[in-house]
Formats: sequence, C-alpha cells, structure tokens
Amino acid sequence: MNTALRSRPAVLSLLVLLLSASAVVGQVRREIRIPDVMGYKTLKCDFHMHTVFSDGLVWPTVRVDEAWQEGLDAIAITDHIEYRPHKQDIAADLNRSYEIALPRAKEKGILLVHAAEITRETPPGHFNALFLEDATPLDTKDLLDAMAAADKQGAFIWWNHPDWIPDRKGWFDIHTTLYEKKYLRGIEVVNGRSYYPTVFQWALDKNLTILGNSDIHEPTGREDMPAGGHRPMTFVFVKDKSIPALKEALSAGRTAVWFENKIIARREYAEALFQAAVRVTDVERGGKKVVLFTVRNDSDLPVELQRTGKLGPKEQNLPGNTSARMKISVDDTEKPIELSYTATNFLIAPEKGLPVKLLLGL
Repeated sequence: MNTALRSRPAVLSLLVLLLSASAVVGQVRREIRIPDVMGYKTLKCDFHMHTVFSDGLVWPTVRVDEAWQEGLDAIAITDHIEYRPHKQDIAADLNRSYEIALPRAKEKGILLVHAAEITRETPPGHFNALFLEDATPLDTKDLLDAMAAADKQGAFIWWNHPDWIPDRKGWFDIHTTLYEKKYLRGIEVVNGRSYYPTVFQWALDKNLTILGNSDIHEPTGREDMPAGGHRPMTFVFVKDKSIPALKEALSAGRTAVWFENKIIARREYAEALFQAAVRVTDVERGGKKVVLFTVRNDSDLPVELQRTGKLGPKEQNLPGNTSARMKISVDDTEKPIELSYTATNFLIAPEKGLPVKLLLGL
C-alpha cells in the first residue's frame, strides 16, 4: 500500500485529537443575557453546524465545547447525509457524530438535537431535519422519499440558506410541494454572514418558523463569522429546557434571530424581547418644564432607537447592558409622558423596525 495513503487516517486522527484537546483546556463560558419572555424561557441555539463526519474540520465534541464556551443552550450537529468528503478516513454510520457528542453535551448541560442535512443541488437546495431517531432512512436518492422518512420520525424540517447561490435562488414548484405536504416547516433567514430579507418575508407570508444559524465548518475563531462579537443564533421560547419543549416551540414558531446588531422576528416576539430588555427609571423633574429620566438596557441585545414623535433625542443607541440619561422639555403637567420611537434594529419585516413607546410616569 502507498505510504502516503496509509498515513492519512493517522494524520487526520492526530489532528482531531489535537483540536479536541485544545477545546477542553481552560474553558470559560460567556454568559449571554437574553430575557425570558411571555412566560417562556429563552434558549440560545445554533441548529446548523458540521464536523469531520461530513465536510467540517472538527470532532463532534469540539462543537459542544465551542457552543458551551459561547453561551449557547442547545445545538444540532447537521452533518450532510450525501456529502461526506472524509468518509475514506472516517468510516461510520450517519448517526455517529450525534452519538459521540451526546455524552459531552449532557456533561456540559447543552441540549443536543439529533439531526442531519439532506443535501441536493439547488434548486431544491439543502434541508435540515431535527429531532431524528435514526438518520439512516434519509439516505435515499429521491428527495420526497428522504423527506417522508424524516417526517415519519416526527422530524422538524427546514430549508437552509435559500439565497446562497444568487443565480439559482427563488421559490420553485418543488418548494410548494414540500410546503403543501407539510414537510417544510421552517426556513433559515440568516446563515453565517448572510441575512436574506426576501426569505424573511417568505417566512412571514407562509407562517414558517424563523431560523438563523452559523453553518460553521472550521473551528470557531477561524471561521469568517459576522461582526458583533457573537455567532448568529436562534432564540427559542420554550416551556422548559428539554428536547420535547424545544421541538414544541419550534413547531409553534416561537423564535427570534440574533444576527450582528439585528434582532429578526415576528412582531409579538420582537416586542416581548424589547419590553423585557428596556425600561425607564429615575424619572424626576429638573425644573417646571424639564423632565430627566434614565433608559436602561438590561440585556446583551443592542438597541437602536430613532424618534418618531416630538419628544426625546432624535436617535439613541443602547449597547447591551448600558443606560442613557435623557432630558426633555415638556408642558407643566403631571400626566404620564409618552415618547414614540422605532427600534430600527428590531426587524419585524424586511427593513421595518419595531414601533415602541417609552412611558414616563411622574
């Protein structure tokens, strides 16, 4: 046997071992402060990532360690079923990356969703199936057969990066078929460094669950990730921290996406996050017609305000966990004062910010 060929598995195994070891030493978790809303617990999630068991460059446990360090609560390893470029070096069934990662996830308190990526030429594109029992039946030539096999297991199926190939993007007849068969239940409006406004509108129009994920392949820190100090993530509003509750919330569409400085969500969830994060305190008169007050942002989410009414600063940015002291001129009144703004980075539709009001009780 050729010496170079014989050494490839050993070299890859050593690389994986080194990456695994480096991920374990000196771990410190970043705690991300996102408020719980509407009686639900907010989980920070990434449902799209890869390992050496498809076209990723790290061992499955590394994905768990990275997620824990970066403050996530739940992840899915979505290795490709049809595209496995390392299979000559790593021979295993389609469930192996999940099986390897699961003990580490339990140790770290991370919810690990059993998942896989169904990979086809675009169109129709790539689709992630979450909450699988066994990925093997999805390994079939016909797309509809693969979808049916996932659906039979009660999987939650969604469309990945619909706009990733510009000259092939669009909603085609096959997507209508998947939608009408109720196989297609969610869609990725953010993938890695890309936000797709058109896809966001599809999600709103067709009542598809809104998702945003990293689709990470390289070790975290090497991948070209978005600005803003965090990976793209999906907030899921759950009844409790468990796999069944996570599945129920995704099926019900209780999500929001955090991408760079943007929060992307249906209005009810964007509004709930804003109201839970932002509050007015320390309201006092500074004179007969002057009112002083503080606006606080008690979350890690950035808030960018633009005035739509007559009172208050024209613009006010509140990075995560900051406050701003403000002053306004008013008539001599004891009535509550209402300031009208748009939270321009809380997107409730493509390029449409969230209307908000700041109430000052005197």
